[in-house]
Amino acid sequence: MIRRVLFGLALAAVLAAPAQAATLPGRLAAALTASSARTGAIAVDLSTGKVLFQQSASAPFVPASNEKLTVTYAALGLLGPSFRIRTEVLGSGQQAGAVFHGNVVLRGYGDPTLSHWGLRALARRVRAAGITQVTGAVVGDESYFDSARTAPGWKPSFYIEESPPLSALIVDRGVYDGHVARNPPLAAAGAFKQALRAAGVSVAGPARAGRGEGQPITNILSPPLATILRAMDADSDNFTAELILKELGAIGEARGTTAAGARVVRAMLGANHVPLAGVRIVDGSGLSELDRVTPRALAAILVNVWADPALRAVLTSALAVAGVRGTLEHRMTTPPFRGNVLGKTGTTNLSSALSGYVSGRYAFSVIENGNPVPTWSARTAQDRFVEALAGA
Repeated sequence: MIRRVLFGLALAAVLAAPAQAATLPGRLAAALTASSARTGAIAVDLSTGKVLFQQSASAPFVPASNEKLTVTYAALGLLGPSFRIRTEVLGSGQQAGAVFHGNVVLRGYGDPTLSHWGLRALARRVRAAGITQVTGAVVGDESYFDSARTAPGWKPSFYIEESPPLSALIVDRGVYDGHVARNPPLAAAGAFKQALRAAGVSVAGPARAGRGEGQPITNILSPPLATILRAMDADSDNFTAELILKELGAIGEARGTTAAGARVVRAMLGANHVPLAGVRIVDGSGLSELDRVTPRALAAILVNVWADPALRAVLTSALAVAGVRGTLEHRMTTPPFRGNVLGKTGTTNLSSALSGYVSGRYAFSVIENGNPVPTWSARTAQDRFVEALAGA
């Protein structure tokens, strides 16, 4: 369980800063004037928990990919950094010598990293179990999650362009025979049949999608959750965020749906004293136009994580780093900002956001909304805000 830290943010008043930073609130306010977007922002001293600056910090904003911070926090709390997602092979039938009479079932549990290399490993293990012939079919089973391929509030263009189809069983992010397959479990079954053949296991029946039962033959595990989160947050991977959200629903509510995952995230936030007023969790990636998050809630997440050394290590290694990696690689590339600003970016046509840490001294969140949001000036304001903190 995430270490609970009371985050008593007196947002109605800006607390006094040390003498050497007496003008910091003014510099932070001035930084935000670089953008004409509707803006919410907050900066917190990590050593004291005091709010150094706030502007519309309790107002709800479309968060874009800053939504992923809520999913990251809930996943670390419920699943833990070492959690791994399995993919298994079942035998629906009976083995007689080297022949398996029945179907082989490939069942997924939501691993966003599953690749053809994983299928090859599974196929070799099937062969190592003494099976050289399967009389039935290869069945791709995605039933651990629902079959919804997108999330509520997505623009139609986001499907494929921003995320491949969502599924509990999807290989190589849905790419099969040179295109993104619209039926991921069927494509996975086809790819596994090919892997079995390459491993010396012949399959008489077709590849198909459907539910399958049977006795376990073998399985593989994903990388640890901490590793998965690095790709999800640093590079802002929408697909991974959506599968992790469904994973939370499957484990927390025994329902692998976006809605169930959203309820689990909200419950985890509330249980750890993250203020929920104005917060609406609809998807995991922040692509949904229905999502709402406040700068205050994001700051609470960041402060809570910082107070827990184990979680701090995971999140700080997962965030983008100014001038170094991820979505901040080409922003704030010179000292003293380069390498000292860790953040989660967010960009849609409605929202531009940046939340994270500065020099291990401050947590901050800036979210800007517009229709459309002025992306260039919004990022300019965010960078200036962060640079004011770095220079404090």
